[in-house]
Amino acid sequence: AGAKIFNSVSVEDLVFKNNKVNGLVINWTCVERLGLHVDPLTVIADNVIDGTGHPSEIIRLATDKAKIKLDTPTGAILGEKPMWMEDGERTTVENTKRLYPGLYASGMAANNVQGGFRMGPIFGGMFKSGRKIAKIILEDLGK
Repeated sequence: AGAKIFNSVSVEDLVFKNNKVNGLVINWTCVERLGLHVDPLTVIADNVIDGTGHPSEIIRLATDKAKIKLDTPTGAILGEKPMWMEDGERTTVENTKRLYPGLYASGMAANNVQGGFRMGPIFGGMFKSGRKIAKIILEDLGK
């Protein structure tokens, strides 16, 4: 369907212009681990989904480095609550959304950003979260 998967890469920065997230700056993980000075690669994208799980690493870059105010009650990452599987499963889907133009969260990254409970993907919440974010992006793209 057009998705690209890059194995063994790390995100080091966001591409940001005209008040929108427009892609990612990536480098090979081995380059980062060895501390080599190698120019990174830029991946331009209309939409970036943070599916990095509990740490929500891409959104953390957006708030810490780009000082982006998120679509959360405080404008920041609220942080994940302790384990409560049933409620965490429900809120994983509820918290899946666009947080800033071009920047979306799904799965446990969405729960971390919105302050939802931790959970194990036991009832299909992760699948439902992925399906929901795909629908939101299609709507934002006008498709």
